[in-house]
Amino acid sequence: MRKHIVAGNWKMNKTFNEADELVSDIIEKLESIELDRNTQIILCPPFPYLEMVSDYSDDSYFLVGAQNVSDQESGAYTGEVSAAMLESMELDFCIVGHSERRAYYHETNELVAAKVNQLLKHHLKPIVCVGEVLEEREAGKQFEVVEKQVREGLFHLSATDFADIIIAYEPVWAIGTGKTATPEQAQEMHAHIRQLIEKQYGKAVADETSILYGGSCKPSNAKELFANPDVDGGLIGGASLKADDFIGIATAF
Repeated sequence: MRKHIVAGNWKMNKTFNEADELVSDIIEKLESIELDRNTQIILCPPFPYLEMVSDYSDDSYFLVGAQNVSDQESGAYTGEVSAAMLESMELDFCIVGHSERRAYYHETNELVAAKVNQLLKHHLKPIVCVGEVLEEREAGKQFEVVEKQVREGLFHLSATDFADIIIAYEPVWAIGTGKTATPEQAQEMHAHIRQLIEKQYGKAVADETSILYGGSCKPSNAKELFANPDVDGGLIGGASLKADDFIGIATAF
């Protein structure tokens, strides 16, 4: 049975003290509830807070991931963070190919593939983001775009390596635009992604791959989204910055 995953992507938010308070609040709320035993919580804070958040995770309330990684092993790359560095901190996951990285920093599918390779080499599980923008959705190219991202970013992997991949579908057109992706639209794309995986690696691998939804998931819509058979959780942005909202989503399963 594949994992239900609720991953909080804090992006570039919170001062150190605010981040410390947030993770303390999350733990306090987790202690007061009983999560579905198949649900896995992941926190992805900014780089400067990884050690602090990891220290809290020692009690196994959640696992910790980074928000980005370099495609290079090491060297003169000022400001970059390598997979070896993340591995040395005993982290578990790392987000790659987020829509903001693709849009603002022009990350290509080829670069995403290189970052995935680095993470797997250093025993971290990549959370690989895919998704279409508004123009692509309106042109009816959403399936084509996402298939290209999946194929070029991931299908160079062996079935064994692919087993460590988590995919997050971001309907970029529904994030901060006033438009809303319906649970039916989410399920449609998640099912499409799973079918692509099945064609490439077989049904067993496809059935074990967790595919998360990354489009403005909130406590008010999480249960309806997660009820879909191919939606295995969420990559949560804004709602992960408030403990009540984040835990409200985590308890939706």
